[in-house]
Amino acid sequence: MIQEISIEEFAQSRGDTIVIDVREISEYQDGHIPGAINIPLSTVPENIEIFSQHASVFVVCQVGGRSMRACEYIAAQPACGHVELFNLTGGTGAWVIDGQEVVTGDQPN
Repeated sequence: MIQEISIEEFAQSRGDTIVIDVREISEYQDGHIPGAINIPLSTVPENIEIFSQHASVFVVCQVGGRSMRACEYIAAQPACGHVELFNLTGGTGAWVIDGQEVVTGDQPN
């Protein structure tokens, strides 16, 4: 199941959640949501096991299009049938505009 989630809802529900950033490596390095793991969209099929290990996964890109494509692909995989997927509306761009913290570099934190 795929749900859209706003920046405000996401910021309030952070807790112990996994966040996957499906942007390209260079975009991720320029600034990402703290704790987000970079799995570029083109590599999602070979990383399905990462998604399947969680009950809930938040997926983000720059504005929400690539992350929705990733969510649709993941939702169609039998190994991920139990995973609740959240697409971050507006993506990292909206996160930045909202004044939320970003981290640069190739590490999640």
